[in-house]
Amino acid sequence: MKFLTFVLSPPDNVLGRALKDGYKPAAVAFGFSLVSNLLYMAMPLYTFQIYGRVMVSQSQGTLWMLTFITLAVFAISSIIDDFRARILINYGVALDQRVSGRVFTGLFDAAVRGDPGAKAQALRDLDQFRQSLTGIAAAAFFDVPWIPVFIIALFIIDPMVGAVTLAGACVLLGLAILQTRATQSALKDASDAALKSYGFTDAALRNGEVVRAMGMLPTLGQAWAKHRRVTIERGAAAAEASNMYNDIIKAVRMGIQILIIALGAYLIIKGKIHSGMLFANMILASRALQPIEKIVGSWDPLNNMYRAYVRLNQLLEKAEPVMAATSLPRPLGKLSVEGVNFAPPMAQKLILANINFALDPNEVLGVIGPSGAGKSTLARLLVGIWKPLQGVARLDGADVFSWDRADFGRHVGYLPQDTELFAGTVRSNIARFRADVTDEDVVIAAQLAGVHDLVLRMAKGYDTEVGEGGAVLSAGQRQRVGLARAMLGNPAFVVLDEPNASLDAEGEDALMRAIDAMKANGATVVIISHKPGVFRAADKMLVLRDGRVELFGPRDQVMSRLMKPAIVPDATGAPGVRAVEAG
Repeated sequence: MKFLTFVLSPPDNVLGRALKDGYKPAAVAFGFSLVSNLLYMAMPLYTFQIYGRVMVSQSQGTLWMLTFITLAVFAISSIIDDFRARILINYGVALDQRVSGRVFTGLFDAAVRGDPGAKAQALRDLDQFRQSLTGIAAAAFFDVPWIPVFIIALFIIDPMVGAVTLAGACVLLGLAILQTRATQSALKDASDAALKSYGFTDAALRNGEVVRAMGMLPTLGQAWAKHRRVTIERGAAAAEASNMYNDIIKAVRMGIQILIIALGAYLIIKGKIHSGMLFANMILASRALQPIEKIVGSWDPLNNMYRAYVRLNQLLEKAEPVMAATSLPRPLGKLSVEGVNFAPPMAQKLILANINFALDPNEVLGVIGPSGAGKSTLARLLVGIWKPLQGVARLDGADVFSWDRADFGRHVGYLPQDTELFAGTVRSNIARFRADVTDEDVVIAAQLAGVHDLVLRMAKGYDTEVGEGGAVLSAGQRQRVGLARAMLGNPAFVVLDEPNASLDAEGEDALMRAIDAMKANGATVVIISHKPGVFRAADKMLVLRDGRVELFGPRDQVMSRLMKPAIVPDATGAPGVRAVEAG
């Protein structure tokens, strides 16, 4: 019954506020339910009039008039039910418009935090929540408040009929609660295991080449089968318990109907009610129990809706709140990193510790260090993907993490170590899928990145579809298109993480020309690489080791220190070079 809590009294969170904002249309739908249920009273009145008047008077005129009026009433009732359904559907659409953007951004917040729960399942959860909330099952709740109306009508006919119906409703509700308790744990286990198996499958498919090349399919299949087995076994246990209770509920439901008919016949024999009330009793009792029957039949979807609601709230509660930010002018490119410490959630050790350095506008910095030194982590901090535990990275004095992301992105270029493209055209990817980017802007970025001629050689040039993840292109081509994307709009600050990892000689030449072009255009550039050749345009070098700055200073002086058999920092270091004791 937990889902009743958040429907009737939504908590003060993103989804709760969205539900509260929709209470006005929900109230209108509730009013339509009132009218629809009152109009349903036409059926027992019709049967009573047929047996109490028409069968006695044998009047065909009365028969056809009553029939016509009742048909008209039910036509109106159908129209009202249709309006109610439309209102609920539009309520669901409005709910989605209020929440989906937050879920989408929250999903990406979780992804950049490295949260293992960051999966597109969140959007499927939102769809399931919306559809269940405005579907047939939830609509049954609008009829629940009118159950007393029909039971009171039965009490007016005869207290015994009303009492039997009321007792039957309580028994059905109690069985529904027992059904929930019997199946809730198994359904949760099955749902969680299913999500794990889907995620495992997605990961295996993304790495299909590795799986096939190294014969990993059988062992991966065993790991996947464990999750699948839990899904099937717990799902089967829940289904067995649910079916048992459904059968009991069905038997009780039929038993109540039989009792109502038998009781009605008994009362007619005793002369306490008119014979025309026999079918009226049956119709009213059926209508009184119908909402409970619908809810019981939709128990699983309603519980799935509640679990989706819980997962969505967990995602949204962890997301960084959207802060209003003043639009800042285009930065000059002055970068300062001040006392930055960073470690991912649950980590026992800092990945970066006490990082301090500064760059003036139009300077090129080369970052080098062994694997695991924290170079890619530093890149993510410099462009505001992650927030430091302590300290701050500033661009022209402004915190890069707090900067409005869309505004920040217009002035910044970033090429990650693993370049991913989105399904779409080459042009769309270079344009960052922005509608305000012209063809000229795209071509200029491609020319600066040295990829223009390569694109023109493709089947449809800039209109070539790159496929999911850029699968149509080679790793080197994806990296070069990613470089053009980073250079769109002549950014003031550019971070390149291993930009030559997948490039051939032609691609490396294009990369060096692109770095020269960025420097000529006044950009501040940070280049991370294991290959010293890419640092020929660098003004300064930074050496990371074990998450700490080991050397920082002019390129030639730092590189000369690196060429020595071992680095032994002293109190002063080489002239112009800041040496920091590692560890």
